[in-house]
Amino acid sequence: MAVYAIGDLQGCLEPFERLLERVSFDPSRDRLWLVGDLVNRGPESGACLRRVRDLGEAAIVVLGNHDLHLLASAAGFRPLRPKDTLQQVLDRPDAAELLEWLAERPLMHHDPRLGWTLVHAGIPPSWNLDTARHEARRVEHVLRDSGARHAFFEEMYGDSPDRWSDALDGVDRLRYTVNALTRMRFLTRDGALDFEENGPPEEAAGRLRPWFKVPGRLTAGHPIVFGHWSALGYRHGRDWLSLDSGCVWGRRLTMVRLDDASPKNAPVWEESCR
Repeated sequence: MAVYAIGDLQGCLEPFERLLERVSFDPSRDRLWLVGDLVNRGPESGACLRRVRDLGEAAIVVLGNHDLHLLASAAGFRPLRPKDTLQQVLDRPDAAELLEWLAERPLMHHDPRLGWTLVHAGIPPSWNLDTARHEARRVEHVLRDSGARHAFFEEMYGDSPDRWSDALDGVDRLRYTVNALTRMRFLTRDGALDFEENGPPEEAAGRLRPWFKVPGRLTAGHPIVFGHWSALGYRHGRDWLSLDSGCVWGRRLTMVRLDDASPKNAPVWEESCR
């Protein structure tokens, strides 16, 4: 069995299909990890969602910020933005089924056998894997209950609180978790999430650090694969692997093989998205 991970699809179906074909992906045997943001901005959001849904248990998907935006918009709590391509999902005859399936996806997946963790944006430096799992499950419990989900969507958007504290409660705790796991790129020197900067790390202000380079990060040594950061692109460190190569912006879609591989030596395939 091969285990592959692939970057943000965002409605880019054709390069996705080409990558699966290149590795002769077999859903009866292989597994595919998707870093989230299956939808939005690209040309075939609805078809991407359906294709991944039809892979069944062969596909392990974590929620990204665009996926959550789709769910909130479908529930009537967030208007679609001019550049969104989500109406094509909402207009599908199978929209209700796809949206319910999406709402049941986790925010984080960890495979103790492989040793890899999958998340859309990252894991806060002050969290270990147990804390990340615990806080992700709090949000997942809310998202999988239609009534609680709708109530949460009214409060989900916003940049605060920007610092973690175990004293956080209620919607503040849930919002911090969503922001950290699906939107995070940089932290300030005093540990606050920063949502202003989204460029590559080498161009960021000196007061900012990428989450995976914060000294004392509690998940250090535990390989994490993530997407979300198209300006970072395909890069890797000792214990992290970034896979959003900006397919939706006309660049590339990147896929790696995770089983029996470290971030440094994972086999990689890429397809042009032009």
